[in-house]
Amino acid sequence: MDENRKSQSPIAWVLGQTGDHGWQYVLSVILAVIGVAFSVAPYFVVVGIVQGLMEGRQDFSFYLTRCLIMAALWLGRVLFHSFSTAASHVATFAVLGEIRKRCTEKLARMPLGAVLTQSSGALKNTLVERIDSIETTLAHIVPEFTANLLVPVIIEIYIFTIDWRMGLASLVTVPIGMFSYALMMLGSGDFYQHTITATKALNDTAVEYINGIQVIKVFGKTKSSYDRFVHDAYEAAHSFIDWMRASILPMTFAMVVMPSTMVSVLPIGGILVKKGSLSPQDFVMIIILSVGLITPFVTLMSYSDDLRTMGTIFGEVRAILDAPEMVRPETGNVPEKNDLELKDVHFSYHTDADTEVLHGVSMKIPEGSFAALVGPSGSGKSTIARLIAALWDVTGGSISIGGRDIRDIPQEAYADKVAFVSQDNYLFNMTVRENIRLGRPSATDEEVEEAAKMSGCHDFILSLEKGYDTMVGSSGGHLSGGERQRISIARAMLKAAPVVILDEATAYTDPENEAVIQRSVSKLTEGKTLIVIAHRLSTIVDADRIYVVKDGRIHEQGTHEELLAHHDLYEKMWKAHMEVKDNG
Repeated sequence: MDENRKSQSPIAWVLGQTGDHGWQYVLSVILAVIGVAFSVAPYFVVVGIVQGLMEGRQDFSFYLTRCLIMAALWLGRVLFHSFSTAASHVATFAVLGEIRKRCTEKLARMPLGAVLTQSSGALKNTLVERIDSIETTLAHIVPEFTANLLVPVIIEIYIFTIDWRMGLASLVTVPIGMFSYALMMLGSGDFYQHTITATKALNDTAVEYINGIQVIKVFGKTKSSYDRFVHDAYEAAHSFIDWMRASILPMTFAMVVMPSTMVSVLPIGGILVKKGSLSPQDFVMIIILSVGLITPFVTLMSYSDDLRTMGTIFGEVRAILDAPEMVRPETGNVPEKNDLELKDVHFSYHTDADTEVLHGVSMKIPEGSFAALVGPSGSGKSTIARLIAALWDVTGGSISIGGRDIRDIPQEAYADKVAFVSQDNYLFNMTVRENIRLGRPSATDEEVEEAAKMSGCHDFILSLEKGYDTMVGSSGGHLSGGERQRISIARAMLKAAPVVILDEATAYTDPENEAVIQRSVSKLTEGKTLIVIAHRLSTIVDADRIYVVKDGRIHEQGTHEELLAHHDLYEKMWKAHMEVKDNG
């Protein structure tokens, strides 16, 4: 992000995002200005009425006409203010919707690691509640600023044209009020940052507490876990209470003193009238015009907290939009062949080289072959699979498909080539049928059910309350882990991608269903490039090539028989697996 963008105010940045909706904000300002004209005019009509009274006019129609004119002007002010805010609301809803859409699209282009390092609660809070919370401020700030700034400026200029001394007199309370306001703002930056930190901590704790309520209850940690929630709630509440306590006196003084223009206008004007240097009619006019002169400025000052909040929220939004992303071309030729090759691949989840988890991994996976990745937990197997699926970018070396670096292939085109099923399966809160259909949105109901049958989940789906039309709940919470896995596999199979990656895809499956899935996978991946990560070595004995990963490196490779003959790590893993299987 360049320095100019960093220094932009929240309003300037948002208005820079208006795109096709900019004309609606312009219309809002124009309507607000017309509304301002209608709101200023009644002051002069009132002055005319007062002057008529002072001259002793007793013509009732004179006063009635002017009262009707004021009513019409007030109605015009209300109508044009409503039209102005309506235009700004329409524009704001559209702009915030597009900003939210851009953020979600950006998350899809960011490396998965960059997304996972951020709190899901904080991301959700930014994209949903916090962006939504500034809608009212943003929608009102353009017309309100226009009206609240123009009205007093126009009135003050007019007072100065009548008598410059009275113009200065009407502004006497402003320096005192501004000084009080400055005192109120002392330390407000630190207070505000504390409220942001405390509120985020409370939000994260609340999400964690709700998501982990089952574990909390099972292990009897209800009190200790709830105590943390109570502590964070207390800190969040008192971050605001302490701020208000520190600023209440200067804020009250500023709000009381600044609008009190009569404190200076009445005595000074009275002296000038007594001396004959100011006419009684002009004095009355200035009194009327000065009554509400400073109030709009006070209203503008009240927006300071809202503007600061907007700055923080859009700072979070800009952090998402300006985050590094996986650079891919918009268009390009997609290779027809699907053989994979990793050349000297290095990878780190962070920019710190000391955290590198893969160190020069190289492997070739011919098109249509069955490759397996095995090794101890934390060795880097899943990282390799995710790199092949382009969920991250390598930090060194390259991954190619059909002889072409995957970074030179459009993201959507490469995504069409790969079906990925991880051990952490996620289902959306939709029906079973729609969750499977995500693999290929154009699939018919018959094709969805056929994929379910081939993946061994058709029977259990029919046993659900509404069969394929059963809602799976948030994150698939209405289903067991094994059921979610089988639906995820059905979804991947329906995609019919030429490259299939199964990352511990049968981890939660019982032996009977695992055998069904293995047969289904074998049938549905015929002629495709299959990459499987498994702890159960018996499921990959037929692999064309097995890669044993240890400490982020390829420790050994070969067929099942070749690796057993080496008397190395794979043999130890195999013996341990067989012992567990025999004891089971």
